[in-house]
Amino acid sequence: MSKVIAITMGDPAGIGPEIIAQALQSPVVENVHSVVVGSADILKKQLQLGIISNVTINVIKQVKDAKFSHGIINVIDVPVENINTLIPGKVQKQAGDLAYRCVKKATELAMNHEVAAIATAPLNKEALHSAGHMYPGHTELLAELTNSKDYAMVLYTDKLKVIHVTTHVSLRKFLDNLNSQRIETVIGIANDFLKRVGYAHPRIAVAGVNPHAGENGLFGDEEIKFVTPAIEAMRAKGIDVTGPCPPDTVFLQTHEGKFDMVVAMYHDQGHIPLKLLGFYDGVNIAAGLPFIRTSADHGTAFDIAWKGIAKADSMIESIRLAAQLA
Repeated sequence: MSKVIAITMGDPAGIGPEIIAQALQSPVVENVHSVVVGSADILKKQLQLGIISNVTINVIKQVKDAKFSHGIINVIDVPVENINTLIPGKVQKQAGDLAYRCVKKATELAMNHEVAAIATAPLNKEALHSAGHMYPGHTELLAELTNSKDYAMVLYTDKLKVIHVTTHVSLRKFLDNLNSQRIETVIGIANDFLKRVGYAHPRIAVAGVNPHAGENGLFGDEEIKFVTPAIEAMRAKGIDVTGPCPPDTVFLQTHEGKFDMVVAMYHDQGHIPLKLLGFYDGVNIAAGLPFIRTSADHGTAFDIAWKGIAKADSMIESIRLAAQLA
């Protein structure tokens, strides 16, 4: 049997359930063997309401019981607390708790080698926190569940790939805690990741922290104190890494083929160019985990949830990429 991908439902009050159902009917992933880890009742209700259609829900207890055929959605059921009180498009404790339990179950399957990779639908951080699960996002949750110490968030499209030194922290905290060791670690993760996905000789660019990459200390000294020493240390280890590069040009240069990946210093520095250039087909990947994890690179879209109008492009790509990388 080919490798199986687990797909987590994400926040059930968001667009996760409907974009998963759409994605699994796409010819792009018709040969991918997958199981959904989530609430079977949510999918059945969306089927009854006509939000999703032309699928059969096959509830299974184990991955080995799955039936891989077009139109069948295999579901390892993670029950929602009370489906009758779930309100589409709203932040709710029960939804955040379900999203957490789906990720936890999928991680167990991956760690037991029952699935080869995980593709996650979006969760809502406020709902996650309201349920008592105090994680900034998927990446940090998965890192704790797998006891992973060196990990980083990758945003991935065919023409632009970005890895982050920090993600879900304030700019103030980012600046206060910036250090060369973390930058070195992320450059190393980037190099290993690119080799894993087929780049024999990765070319990595490192974005600066400040405008014009500090311009020799004129606009800040973070490049001098932290970024440049990290780059030099990794070059000494044989990695093809360039920088610090001006943040306002390096992403376009990478998009045009000069580099294979950009090391971004903080969340928005990497997310804004990636989402501008690849919003619909961008995939979020957690690099440094024991298994491949991909995710649709957008949020729960509560404003359009359960209306059957959400685009599944990024979910399709995340499933396809999970299978390819696995």
